[in-house]
Amino acid sequence: VLTRMRFDERTRAYVERRTKEGLSKKDIMRCLKRFVAREVYRALTTKPTERITQTALAAAA
Repeated sequence: VLTRMRFDERTRAYVERRTKEGLSKKDIMRCLKRFVAREVYRALTTKPTERITQTALAAAA
């Protein structure tokens, strides 16, 4: 999460937005950890063919 907060543009925008909403850095990190956990779980539980299809659909959009 710390690396994403520092280098990922989407995460940096999210942190900036949530800071303006009044959340502390600790709260923002908690939210990001939950998001990353969901992202990793989704990657582990989807079949490789589904991942390819989802990636192709996202690229086509």
